[in-house]
Amino acid sequence: MDGKAEPMASHGARGRSGGRPTLEEVAARAGVGRGTVSRVINGSPRVSDATRAAVEAAVAELGYVPNTAARALAANRTDAIALVVPEPETRFFAEPYFSDMLKGVGAELSDTEMQLLLIFAGSDKERRRLAQYLAAHRVDGVLLVSVHADDPLPDLLAQLDIPAVISGPRSAAETLPSVDSDNYGGARQAVEHLLSRGRRRVAHITGRLDVYGAQRRIDGYRDALSDAGHEVDEALIEAGDFSEEGGSRAMAALLERRPDLDAVFAASDVTAAGARQALREAGRRIPDDVALVGYDDSAIARHLDPPLTSVRQPIDEMGRRMIDLLLTEVADRRPLASRGLDRRQVVLATELVPRSSS
Repeated sequence: MDGKAEPMASHGARGRSGGRPTLEEVAARAGVGRGTVSRVINGSPRVSDATRAAVEAAVAELGYVPNTAARALAANRTDAIALVVPEPETRFFAEPYFSDMLKGVGAELSDTEMQLLLIFAGSDKERRRLAQYLAAHRVDGVLLVSVHADDPLPDLLAQLDIPAVISGPRSAAETLPSVDSDNYGGARQAVEHLLSRGRRRVAHITGRLDVYGAQRRIDGYRDALSDAGHEVDEALIEAGDFSEEGGSRAMAALLERRPDLDAVFAASDVTAAGARQALREAGRRIPDDVALVGYDDSAIARHLDPPLTSVRQPIDEMGRRMIDLLLTEVADRRPLASRGLDRRQVVLATELVPRSSS
């Protein structure tokens, strides 16, 4: 070695063997042992500043790229995280909630060496395939989005001792780390807003009732009415499923049952879009005849005519916080069963965004 820096080609530098530079070549260039190079690359503090500088200079001169796969194998790690969506692909691409969540997750992972795998598990076949994949421990952790109360995936992950974080607890007794918005408070904000505008017969189109967040929105709806001195009329509550079609069907059923309703709180913006269509087909003007409020504050809310009042939940931030929690779980070497009560449940605040629909 003549000590002259070799220029780095765009396709990567070559070592003496003609292939990619090796750890041994970096050690020789820096005048240190192989173990010292490894400690510098892995951020060990047990290296002097002068030695660290020499190794870093050699790495730069040779264009050495650490073999992250080998490092991960040595540490019993895959450097991969799975974002699992137990829903059909059609719903994932139809609802902005999922793309906003993916955006937050991706942004938070961008400064790490972790790979993100997007996996759909909306059918029994997909779930069986996912179970086999996870049993092979091909990922370090899992993010679960849109989890239903009877979903077996969280229990499967616990059995496999794979760290997981879910977007919203399955129940009040959730044991997994979770990140959610204040569904109860957001629903109260929506109903209180409608009541403040003089509306008295406020209907609610729910989300899927096997989702805990949807249950909490019903609770907030009911309590807001009761606390304002209004009797809760169960005839003004209709089950939906977070979809546009479900919103349209539920709205039609409500109009048939209670044609005198003057406001609707829908469990999602997509649901509200379906309700809007049914209201227009029935000749009801928004907001003159019926005020309408959605949930999520997605792009749909801004683009509807009239623009939709909606409860903003910080979905992007939820994705970021999920990654923070999961990376903490992955770094914790203790078995999952021994971690007990130190699991974290994060709840982020919501905000009502008034627009012309109410």
